Amino acid sequence: QVQLVESGGGLVQPGGSLRLSCAASGSIFRINGMGWYRQSPGKQRDLVAHITSGGSTTYADSVKGRFTISRDNAKNTVYLQMNSLRPEDTAVYYCNAYITTAAMRTDAYWGRGTQVTVSS
Repeated sequence: QVQLVESGGGLVQPGGSLRLSCAASGSIFRINGMGWYRQSPGKQRDLVAHITSGGSTTYADSVKGRFTISRDNAKNTVYLQMNSLRPEDTAVYYCNAYITTAAMRTDAYWGRGTQVTVSS
């Protein structure tokens, strides 16, 4: 069974930085697109950043210039470097990936989330 596990969340003060990691494991044939989403209480889950298998990136306007998404295909891992953090960045951050398994089945997979809190 394929799993995505996030790490790196925590409490930081405004202006600080965090780096989130998400590692995929299991019977993986290929990982296609990967992305980070976030959700605050009472709000919908929104895309933060996305990266294709070829390395092309997309960012939400609210994080452009502050966050950087990257991936290490050899490690089946995607990262989100977050700089100049603001209180409104506070949310649970979720990793997402479209993965083709060894059985040639392609599905969207989600991690369980990691909490990021930005507060003085």
